[in-house]
Amino acid sequence: MRQNSNDNRLIRNIVIVVDFLILNVIFYFYMTLGIGGGALMGQSSAASLQLIANTAFLISQLFFSNVVHNRRSTSDRVLRQVTSLSFVFFIVNYFLTWMISDYERITPPAAMFHVWLTVALYICILASRLFEGWAIRQYHSRGHSVRKVLFVGSDPTLIPVCDYLSDPSLGYNILGYYADKEMEKCPEGLKYLGTVADFSLMAASVTDNDVPDELYCCLPISGKDIIRSVMSFCNNHVVHFYYVPPFTHLFGRSFTQEMVGETAVFTDYGEPLMQPVNQFVKRTFDIIMSSVVLICLLPFIPIVALIIKIQSPGPLFFKQLRTGINGHSFYCYKFRSMHVNKDADLVQATENDPRKFAFGNFMRKSNIDELPQFWNVLKGDMSIVGPRPHMLHHTEVYRKLIDKYMVRHFVRPGITGWAQVTGFRGETKELWQMEGRVKRDIWYIEHWSIWLDLLICWKTAKQMIIHDRHAY
Repeated sequence: MRQNSNDNRLIRNIVIVVDFLILNVIFYFYMTLGIGGGALMGQSSAASLQLIANTAFLISQLFFSNVVHNRRSTSDRVLRQVTSLSFVFFIVNYFLTWMISDYERITPPAAMFHVWLTVALYICILASRLFEGWAIRQYHSRGHSVRKVLFVGSDPTLIPVCDYLSDPSLGYNILGYYADKEMEKCPEGLKYLGTVADFSLMAASVTDNDVPDELYCCLPISGKDIIRSVMSFCNNHVVHFYYVPPFTHLFGRSFTQEMVGETAVFTDYGEPLMQPVNQFVKRTFDIIMSSVVLICLLPFIPIVALIIKIQSPGPLFFKQLRTGINGHSFYCYKFRSMHVNKDADLVQATENDPRKFAFGNFMRKSNIDELPQFWNVLKGDMSIVGPRPHMLHHTEVYRKLIDKYMVRHFVRPGITGWAQVTGFRGETKELWQMEGRVKRDIWYIEHWSIWLDLLICWKTAKQMIIHDRHAY
């Protein structure tokens, strides 16, 4: 365990060093090439400005140190950290320069230099985080810095925890589980080690070198004495203890913790988008982004219209009634990618669908056909990110087949969504595919943040370049 901590500190320190290297390389090129007002400062000011920039970056690192070394860090958490780091760097760097520098108390060209320096730093650090995350996952996959994990209990709630930690790139070695009865539908490779009494015998004789690094306990509250003994074992051997509430599986949905005084309570309805502030943030983001996209789209509409008209007679836009927020229907707009047909409102597009024409097929693979939906976003029918809206026929079919299907309509539907960037895009040939999509839509509603929206937008942009095999 001590070795794992040393490895984590080493990785964290390497990442910080790389961050400072990136800052100074960018600064050097800006000053040398005269980018963003760098040429106006002169060599006499360069040394002091570079020292100020490094000091500001050090202060920013103290508040928003990197999290990429944390093996359970999510992409949205990394994005949030880099964004906060860059923003604080800009504020501190600008303030320190204004306080210390003689460069005419920050002229407009100098102010632009700070802006461009921060933008370049933000982009480069994001790129480095992608590479660092990949390198760390490769490092763990090869068996380095592995953390040993032990489970106590047989509640099915432990299964998703086990599935998540089983990813080799996270660097966990699951030793097995102790429980008074074996787990139903036990994941392959999860070894049954014995009863809770056997755990107590093991705990009394184990050495510090053989203890796990992390222990996940999922026992009913009625067994509080056993839980206390497990916690005591963890405390005495410096093992990280995690209690997994069994009621999550019992009620079939996520619970959000809130504090009532000094007591932790759990609620089953804690959707972030129920809060007016979050609604305002999301709607403001939608209006700004959709306005920008629509303005940029205007010059290309005649070109797209001409190609569509040449390949397939009919209207430029395809509109279809779909289910929106609170179950209300609305007309969803797309560039028409199929020949006019009578099955448009009933049958999903398939991989080799004869209704598609050549340019329409290209538009579908690259998501170009979805661009008119930014008009739906501006109108308020949709959001940029949210559960994809389904045709009315499919809503009527799946609401009878899938539990909680209609929960996805508590928020505005989106042009893209969490399900679409995690492998559940396109045709749903079997029921489990739609169940997986609905499960991810509900997860998005329960875990919304503006950072998660930005992450989904980034993943969607990548899919426009690297086509998703499910996109047809």
